[in-house]
Amino acid sequence: MSESLYSSCADVLSVCQAAKDDLAAILDPNMGFAPRLRQLCRDRITEAENSASSDVSQEELDILRMEANTWGLLQAIIPARKTEPELRVHPRTLLATNPYTPTSTLAQAIMDSSVLLTELVVVREWLHETAPQPQHPEATTGYWKFTKHNVMQGLRTGSGIREGLVKELDPDAMNRGDGRSLAADDAGSEKSLAQALYSFVRAGRLDEAVELCRKAHQPWRAASIRGSLLFQWRAIANEQRNDDGIDDADDAEGWQGNPRRKLWKSTCARAALNPNLPDPERILYAALAPCPQTFSILKSACRTWEDNLWAQISILCEEKQTAEMIKLGGGFWDGGLAVLENMPSPPSQEEDVAEEEEWEKEATSTLETLGSVHVEDGPTADHAFHVSQLAIILDRTSSLLETFAAGLKNGNFDPESSEYPTMTRFFAHLCLYLRMIDITIPPLATQVILEAYLQVLEAAGQRELIAMYAGALGDNAVERYAMFLTSLELTADINERRLALTRAREHGLDVHRVAVVTAERTIDRAFELLPQMKGPLPSVITLQATPSDIELLLLRSIEWTTFEDGTHDTALEQATVILRYFLGAGRVSLAKNLMEVLPRELASIDQPEERATEYLHYRQFFTIWDSLDRVVECQSLEVSIMNRDTRAAWLSDYKGLMDQAYDAVVKLLTSDWMMPDETGDRRSRELTRVRQIYVPELVLRLHVMLYASREHVPENLKRALELANIVADSRYKLYDDFLHLDGRRLGEYLDAVRRATIAGLEGGGSDPFKIIITL
Repeated sequence: MSESLYSSCADVLSVCQAAKDDLAAILDPNMGFAPRLRQLCRDRITEAENSASSDVSQEELDILRMEANTWGLLQAIIPARKTEPELRVHPRTLLATNPYTPTSTLAQAIMDSSVLLTELVVVREWLHETAPQPQHPEATTGYWKFTKHNVMQGLRTGSGIREGLVKELDPDAMNRGDGRSLAADDAGSEKSLAQALYSFVRAGRLDEAVELCRKAHQPWRAASIRGSLLFQWRAIANEQRNDDGIDDADDAEGWQGNPRRKLWKSTCARAALNPNLPDPERILYAALAPCPQTFSILKSACRTWEDNLWAQISILCEEKQTAEMIKLGGGFWDGGLAVLENMPSPPSQEEDVAEEEEWEKEATSTLETLGSVHVEDGPTADHAFHVSQLAIILDRTSSLLETFAAGLKNGNFDPESSEYPTMTRFFAHLCLYLRMIDITIPPLATQVILEAYLQVLEAAGQRELIAMYAGALGDNAVERYAMFLTSLELTADINERRLALTRAREHGLDVHRVAVVTAERTIDRAFELLPQMKGPLPSVITLQATPSDIELLLLRSIEWTTFEDGTHDTALEQATVILRYFLGAGRVSLAKNLMEVLPRELASIDQPEERATEYLHYRQFFTIWDSLDRVVECQSLEVSIMNRDTRAAWLSDYKGLMDQAYDAVVKLLTSDWMMPDETGDRRSRELTRVRQIYVPELVLRLHVMLYASREHVPENLKRALELANIVADSRYKLYDDFLHLDGRRLGEYLDAVRRATIAGLEGGGSDPFKIIITL
């Protein structure tokens, strides 16, 4: 399916949702929801058919055409169901007022008095509109030209008429029971003409069928087709005239239609049942005057499901009109003066209602048979769109949605099929359409269908549309959109993530909740795949490995809660969790990267105090870590060839950086940095692990730098030895952090202190404390 079709449908939905309080706009026959989507499907079909490089298969085009037809059906039926019907004059009242009321006026009144009949007539018109293009037979240059030539030739030559050829040229020449027929070419033309006329009748294009008969030099056929038109004479009908008081063209011509249609209909039925007539002729007459008696004849021409539906509805409409007309006595034009003299007594209102309900049950039962009717060509009766169309006609949209949703849950539809995207898109928009016009739909089925369409959008890469359709899920909207955002993982950069949250706000979602849930799901997913933080303590002095995708996913999970001030509290909580993991895993560089992307506003959050203090400790740690790195960097700048001023400047910088690092590390060591509480919970265990890794590391790094700088800053040797006193001080219990079996052991530090003590004796003497006292 073209990506533009997804976005175009979303645009239509957005426009109509903005006008959801304007029912007339949504149901507008040209710019309403259903007509717009129907036009989108048609445009896509036209585009694909006219493009030589189109990658759309014929199967996809066929299902798009079915979808377009279904939107057309919805537009034909739904507006009448959602609007209050106008008060109409009952046909019995018309006859009582004017016994000479024309048949067409009575038929209209009969239709207006029955909601179901009105809908069936509308459906029949829809079937006419969506029927295949009628076929045109080859043009003829005369009436039975080849037969006429043979007959005239026999008469001229005296040889007589050829055996088996008709003797006369009147329309009934073949039906006299003598077994004679037309010339082969004329017989073929007659068959083609009858089939073409049927295709025009099937499409409801009677005027064109009449014109075709005239072009075929058979005006009698044109007259028989026009016999189907109801008798109309507005001059004697109690109908409202044009506002300007000027009669239209119909009034100017007097009466129209067939005043003896009842007789015409019975004649058509007899012709359809006449086995001596060719099958195309019988089918044509059965189509002109459909009735139960000729149904088997008409059904023989029904190749598609739509043909079968048209045949059944045509019979239902015709029989309902006939039955109601009989109840009325037919009026003057069907019953003559005798009816006027003996008008039947009208039934009570209760009897009318009971009869209407009984007919509705019969009609519904008849239409239900179409759910399993055999189809010769095209999609079968159980195709999703045929099931949908029948359910729409029967006003069973709720059960339709439930059935489709159940099929989705049970795996009855293949997501890889070419039809699946179109079907899910149609049903998703059908749910939203019915909801917009306040038609009750099953909520659980709606969620299943929208979820299926969201998966289609995700598979098609339509990220910008997810928020709109996820927003329609109601209570599950936030969770579903967050699930989609989580699935993006590392494919979306920070700007796209920010835009995704903006879309959530545009479609009425709780942006803060979306951000929090997305971050939580991302963190949970990352922790499921990352190794647990337990076992041997990692080394932080070895070369750091390149971050894995899962580590980067955990690092970037915090982005979702950093965009909005309202989610900063959650960002602080999540940041401390991630920092504990990275530091506990020895991934100092990743932890540092995380600190750099966190907003400054997090530092101003002071509640809860425990979390705020932990975050402050992380900031303190990375400030010290950077200061130690600057000392190393400054130390590397020393070269053997320096003039006095340059060396003095370098030494001043070096000493200043050393002083800053020393003061900062000592301050950290003599405070309760990352000190766990006594609960022994997971957080306390993680804090203990962090201390066991980084307290010994900071002590050793500071000691080594002090020891290495003793030639340039002699007093640093004293500081190095004084540091040992801090480590040994029972108030700070720093020695506990050296006792882990896999960490930097206390023996390693004591060995470094021993070397510093020996260095203090290099100036002479045997007192190891001399260096502390003298410097």
